[in-house]
Amino acid sequence: MSFNPESDLTGTIARLFVYPVKSCAGIEVQEALLTETGLDLDRAWMVVDDKGVFVTQRDLPRMALIRPQLKTDELVLRAPGMLVLHIAIDAVEAPATVTVWRDTVPAWDMGAVAAQWFTDFLGQPCRLVRFDPEHRRLSSLDWTGGLEAPNQFSDGFPVLVASEASMDDLNTRLAAQGHEAVGIERFRPNVVLAGVEAHDEDRVDRVRIDTGADEACLQLVKPCARCPIPDIDPATAETHPAVGDTLRQYRHDKRLGGAITFGMNAIVRQGAGQMLRVGQRVAADLRFE
Repeated sequence: MSFNPESDLTGTIARLFVYPVKSCAGIEVQEALLTETGLDLDRAWMVVDDKGVFVTQRDLPRMALIRPQLKTDELVLRAPGMLVLHIAIDAVEAPATVTVWRDTVPAWDMGAVAAQWFTDFLGQPCRLVRFDPEHRRLSSLDWTGGLEAPNQFSDGFPVLVASEASMDDLNTRLAAQGHEAVGIERFRPNVVLAGVEAHDEDRVDRVRIDTGADEACLQLVKPCARCPIPDIDPATAETHPAVGDTLRQYRHDKRLGGAITFGMNAIVRQGAGQMLRVGQRVAADLRFE
């Protein structure tokens, strides 16, 4: 199917981010392979405690300082004061069972060296695990309309979409209150759109992406409720309430019972196996409820 630009909204992909290890720093990329579980290797690994339960920046802000790099055959992890950790992308050590939110899923433990590295840096017993690709962890069927949309270790959906305009609007509000601007990295999006108005993504049903000979399609299904992570400075891991306090002034979402939201969770409706690239054209139709 060739790309049809006729729609309510048009724009481009401005930025792409992949987060190989859940709740650690992201990697900004110029292109990424789209799979049915989101961008390739996004949230493929996760840090768990000694009971196998996932840990995040919500409790351990220092995770923001762990910076991954993806190479051809390995994941490279760096953190202040630590030697570089090299993890083979296609190697695992032992089966494990872990818990992410309400889901208990099979996984693969990445071994003692990785476990000690995370334990030393985070100051509590931790292990690194890899998602088991043989397992299908499904997004909430209530929000997908009954469609089966698998994801890996993301909070609940394969892709998070936000826009530059939404970020600019927040920064304008922060500046009006005497606060410094912040980066969209705090909101951990996968796909950032340019050329749309602030929070247009809230009202969009599907985003169609011109990948060249064909088109990919993301369906935006659920507003992303925000926890304290956007208050964490990804460069320093220090916490300040300005972002959350500002969002609470204007981002209550009745679809989630008044929760504070920013960005939209999406599922992959078409285009798994295609490459998403910065600069690709997008088109979307507004959803009226």
